[in-house]
Formats: sequence, C-alpha cells, structure tokens
Amino acid sequence: MHELGHTRSVHRADHLLQTPDTFVRAPLPGMQGATAIVHIARAGGAAFTQYTAEFEQNGKLGPPAGQRFVYVLDGELDIDGRSFTPGDYAYFPPESDVVISAKSAARAVVIEKPYFDLIDVEAPDFLAGQESRVEAKPLMGDDGLQVRTLLPDHPAFDFAVNTMTYQPGASLSMVEIHVMEHGMLMLSGGGIYRLGDHWYPVTAGDFIWMAPYCPQWFGALGKTPAKYLIYKDWNRHPQG
Repeated sequence: MHELGHTRSVHRADHLLQTPDTFVRAPLPGMQGATAIVHIARAGGAAFTQYTAEFEQNGKLGPPAGQRFVYVLDGELDIDGRSFTPGDYAYFPPESDVVISAKSAARAVVIEKPYFDLIDVEAPDFLAGQESRVEAKPLMGDDGLQVRTLLPDHPAFDFAVNTMTYQPGASLSMVEIHVMEHGMLMLSGGGIYRLGDHWYPVTAGDFIWMAPYCPQWFGALGKTPAKYLIYKDWNRHPQG
C-alpha cells in the first residue's frame, strides 16, 4: 500500500529530485512499442529534455527534438544496424534520421536539446562509444572519485555527458555553484546530495535536475561505489 502520500521526490525552483515511486510513463510522438519517463523538460524549468525510454522488443523511438544522446541501461538496441548494450552510447546531430530500435526489451537514457551554432565551427557528426573503453580520470587529483568523459571536449559539442564513480566515503571537494545546469541519473550505490539549502538521501534509480547556480554537493555512503550519469551545457557563452 502507498504510504499515505509520502515520497522522497521534491520539485523546487532550482532543483528536482524524482524518485522511481513517482515515475509516470507515457509515449512521446513517433514512439512505437516504447514509452517514456520524462524526468525534466522546459515545463520543469530546464533548457533540455531528459527521459528514460523503455522499449518492448522491436520498439522504436520517434524523431529527435534537436540533437540527441542515448546511453543504454538494459537490454540491446539496434542503432543504424549496430548492436548497443549496457554502457554503450551514441550522439546524434540535429535532424538525424538514424533509426533507434530494440532487439530485446531495453531501457536507455535519452537527452535532447536544441543545437546552438558556433561561428566557424561545424556541428558534430554521429558518434558512438563504449563507456568501458573511456579512460577514467581522478577528479582534482582524488583517486576515490573517477570521471569518464563520454563526449569529446571540442567546441562543436554544446553539452557534455560524463559518468562519475565515487568510492564509499568519497565526496566532491567543494560545494559547486555555477552557470551550467545538470541532469543526473543515479546508476548504482547512493549517498547524500545537497541541492540548494536542502540535503537528500539518494540511491540508484533516482533522477536529479540542478538549475544554474543551484548550490550542489555529493558524498557517497554505503559499502559499494556510487555512480551517476550527468549532463551539463557547455562550450557556449551564457548570453547565447
């Protein structure tokens, strides 16, 4: 029985914590045999859209709303005739017509946003990768906190997607306050997240949105590493 309206989920002006007990599923235009859990969009205060796509076998995504990034969580996807399994990811430039379908029941993170041109820099082409093949680097010299940068650090890309893995007890070295906004999905483990003036326990499956200038900090708790996938806008002037 539901606990009389109790949930860890909360939506404030500068942040959102969305927990799986509050997920609502609905298909987006063009989806076939698939549905979406829309975590954040313009209606929630963000300048991008992030959702979890849940596929039946042979299910398909609809056309993208701008550029698109896909990270496979479970199952197997077919992208342009190539197999993608958990930890595989792909970037799709604006107006891409590449078909994304499911070889089996599957789940994937999908991030979509308009592309902001940069003078004398061409928009990126389609890109595919495997997280396990990306070198993990310590954040600010802390070996207990490893970052994998999934998209190239090149001005053609106007956003970044990374995974961050914290050993138990590891934490960010500072409370961050910055102009970039974030979308973040907890992949494993858990800990405590500070968002604004509030402190939240978080665990695998939770989604967090952080608005620009939202004070933020994370510390990993428990006996297993904590890991999340995180988006941020990048490489563009704030006046753009």
